[in-house]
Amino acid sequence: MKRLAILASLVLAVAAAAVSPACAAESRASLTDIEDEVMCPICGTPLSLAAAPQAERERAFIRRLIERGQTKDEIKDALVREYGDEVLATPDSGGFDLVAWLVPAGGLLLAALALFIGVRQWRRRGAGREPAAAEELDPSDSERLRSDIARYDL
Repeated sequence: MKRLAILASLVLAVAAAAVSPACAAESRASLTDIEDEVMCPICGTPLSLAAAPQAERERAFIRRLIERGQTKDEIKDALVREYGDEVLATPDSGGFDLVAWLVPAGGLLLAALALFIGVRQWRRRGAGREPAAAEELDPSDSERLRSDIARYDL
């Protein structure tokens, strides 16, 4: 029983040691990870594309916060305090900004619904239709067809 307890605690210690660096690496922020989620307050483009002097100052600000060990969310909060809500590349999840999330989602849902209905109707029309009846051949054409088939041994 004692050996089982020692073995279990050893397995737990190894598992905890393996998980800790993974969690620490996950929470560690990087400039490239943050740059595409924040905007340059001067030119209004994502920071990853901005080349204005203000964008360079914002990058330096982010680097300093990363060096202090702050997480991505803490850095974003600091950017909002420093530059205002417009610095975030994603709209808020409330008020008028909620429309920026709902309109594209609603458009995609409507397009999917229209496609579904259109395909259903197209398939119903095609399933109810009978194949066109073969036209009757002129007796001379029919005789010529038989002779051609016989000649080629088809």
